[in-house]
Amino acid sequence: MSSWPLLSLVIFLPLVGALFCLVVQGPKEVVDRNCRSAALMTSLVTFAVSLLLWTGFDPTKAGFQFVEKAAWVPALGIGYHLGVDGISVFFVLLSTLLTPICILASWEAIEHRVREYMIAFLVLETFMVGMFCALDFALFYVFFEGVLIPMFLIIGVWGGKRRVYSAFKFFLYTLAGSVLMLLAIIAIYWQIGTTDIPTAMEKLNLSFAWQFWLWLAFFASFAVKVPMWPVHTWLPDAHVEAPTAGSVILAGVLLKMGGYGFLRLSVPLLPEATQYFAPLVFGLSIVAVIYTSLVALVQEDMKKLIAYSSVAHMGFVTIGIFVMNAQGVQGSIFQMLSHGIVSAALFLCVGVIYDRMHTREIAAYGGLVHRMPRYAFVFLFFTLASVGLPGLSGFVGEFLVLIGAFKANTWVGTLASTGVVLGAAYALWLYRKVVFGELTKDSLKAILDMNRREMAIFAPLVLLALWMGIYPASFLDPMAPAVDKLIGDYQAALKLARTAALAP
Repeated sequence: MSSWPLLSLVIFLPLVGALFCLVVQGPKEVVDRNCRSAALMTSLVTFAVSLLLWTGFDPTKAGFQFVEKAAWVPALGIGYHLGVDGISVFFVLLSTLLTPICILASWEAIEHRVREYMIAFLVLETFMVGMFCALDFALFYVFFEGVLIPMFLIIGVWGGKRRVYSAFKFFLYTLAGSVLMLLAIIAIYWQIGTTDIPTAMEKLNLSFAWQFWLWLAFFASFAVKVPMWPVHTWLPDAHVEAPTAGSVILAGVLLKMGGYGFLRLSVPLLPEATQYFAPLVFGLSIVAVIYTSLVALVQEDMKKLIAYSSVAHMGFVTIGIFVMNAQGVQGSIFQMLSHGIVSAALFLCVGVIYDRMHTREIAAYGGLVHRMPRYAFVFLFFTLASVGLPGLSGFVGEFLVLIGAFKANTWVGTLASTGVVLGAAYALWLYRKVVFGELTKDSLKAILDMNRREMAIFAPLVLLALWMGIYPASFLDPMAPAVDKLIGDYQAALKLARTAALAP
């Protein structure tokens, strides 16, 4: 199996479904039905193939596995280089899992331009998976930027009333940061003469002055994607206006690209600058955790509240990455995976009642437990996972990040801990306002509980959140060798730099 081009299959299989949707002909109803079915089947097959990565992955190895390498632009030293390690393999699986869930969630919600919608989602899956597998700077940048195009269309065409404004804001924010990342990639290419990322990890030896500016260039791109405060303002608008499935994939996968970029590029390539700028990242992350949690408390729109909670949760991620100890880094990766599942489920919960009532205003609801007991249970489950209830996925990531933060800096750990309390406050307040209380509004008295399709959407997410909370070692152990290597190389580079600085 190791000789199969599994990564290429997982990356490009969605394009087969997209091509089918592009060429299928017939009456609109037939085309829509065929495109929905083709997109769902293609994404399910892609997920099944991605599971072969999990079954064939050796959790004891720190290096890249399932490596594929070929010349792409040999005259410039640009290659088609793919591979996954204990960090990236989980994000590939997260992307391939959420895509069929998003397509199933859009089954009835999307009624116009169904063909184009399904094509956009399948192309988006190709770019997402490709980004997590890319081991060449040029390939990484193509996939990293390619994500913007289908997501821009999903928000701008199928979004809410202010969809065009939100789509352009999302596109321009992320594109502006990525231009600086492109300049950094070009600068690294000038230094080593190749765009191969593993080669750059071995050969790149830059002075602190070079690292300083290159780190800032990468930071401009990854901080917007996370998003970190104060470049987070595009996220609430994008979430509110995006269709439900767009919000799911945005929170579940796209926000993780920034954290992954820090782990894959900023930390291993620019260790001295990473250490130098760590206090800046801690400061911005703590502001994000506290400030956006307080902002979430005063929101009147459910989607906007969950969007601000995402900024706060991703603040834990950036803290964990830059404390650069085993607990912090593993906690940040686990937190990204958990947030990808839990936030996706929370946006799906909002979508369930929005499809029935066509409003996201918190004040429009109340007492849903009397009419929607299954919905009330699922919503409560993921609310408790979001606040970090022990036994669910949210607890493990936050707990590890806080342990790592306290080991690195007591003040950072203490201030970050306030986010746990504030997170419980806004999440439980939202649940109480929407689900509990008397059913007094006439518009809600005929509302129907979740159907079988909606229950099928939530079932794998519930099982995963439980699995990660009860048996976190099944995720932490495979990523441990890659994390240990990352930290070991980082510390060795810092020691070498200190020795060189002391040399006459």
